[in-house]
Amino acid sequence: MKKIGFLSFGHWTPNPQSRTQTASDALLQSIDLAVEAERLGLDGAYFRVHHFARQLASPFPLLAAIGAKTRSIEIGTAVIDMRYENPHYMAEDAGAADVIAGGRLQLGISRGSPEQVIDGWRYFGHIPAEGEDDAAMARRNAQTFLALLDGHGFAKPHPQPMFPNPPGLLRLEPHSEGLRDRIWWGAATNATAAWAAKLGMNMQSSTLKFDETGEPFHIQQASQIRAFHAAWKEAGHARRPRVSVSRSIFALIDDRDRAYFGRGGKERDQIGYLDENTRAIFGRGYAAEPDVLIEELRKDEAIEAADTLLLTVPNQLGVAYNAHVLEAILTTVAPALGWR
Repeated sequence: MKKIGFLSFGHWTPNPQSRTQTASDALLQSIDLAVEAERLGLDGAYFRVHHFARQLASPFPLLAAIGAKTRSIEIGTAVIDMRYENPHYMAEDAGAADVIAGGRLQLGISRGSPEQVIDGWRYFGHIPAEGEDDAAMARRNAQTFLALLDGHGFAKPHPQPMFPNPPGLLRLEPHSEGLRDRIWWGAATNATAAWAAKLGMNMQSSTLKFDETGEPFHIQQASQIRAFHAAWKEAGHARRPRVSVSRSIFALIDDRDRAYFGRGGKERDQIGYLDENTRAIFGRGYAAEPDVLIEELRKDEAIEAADTLLLTVPNQLGVAYNAHVLEAILTTVAPALGWR
């Protein structure tokens, strides 16, 4: 059994062929797709965060809106770039959105990926401390955020406050109990997977990771998941952690599917460079008739090792078509693989 969710980047473009031409389209359709996904029995609605791009950027208004319109589906991110975040303001936003959703947030955070502009986080007022690079700054922000979610008081109250205070040091409000256990780290390496486990975060692993061994993507990703679980066990945490992987998977069951995704082209891993020194491996996509798809997915070791699968969706094809894509996986593929 697996939890299955969708992952949307929320692209929009003013192109006549796009069904998502504006920011308003992207946001409102994201809400509608989450509602449809819940109706279909999907477990999660997740969203990518990118700044300076025609994509979803500020997640908490969207997560709160979805929380108010749904009742059971998990609502999350994959991922929020912590180079851009003020941990204190983020803790308030996250607490409020989680309270609205009734404790259903699953927040993926990370060091982030290459962005649209050079050092975009500087425009948000964030500068690495002496001796830090931007990755270290992101990890520091993440640790501050985690500490704030613990809910311990840290701020000395004013002796003559405007409103009565509870006794002792004050914490940020609203505090949402349990949210700390629902934070995930987007790990691109085995080392960062182990670091996340040590801090008690769940792990997200996407369709990209650093190429550390030269092996196929799914084998490297499965090794990363094992490293995470080993580090979690060594850290001695009491609860059971969660691990998600992301995949582009399309069951070709009608002419629309074949027109959009039946031409092939992404059935192999790809190699690229994130910068001059960082070699990355990009995982293959899957698009085939359901019976073929089932046999191909059986061989994916990382999907087998994960408890949560996030299906990337082509959001510019519209809510109705994406609901069809998700329903096709749930009904023609998931049962045969024991995911349902």
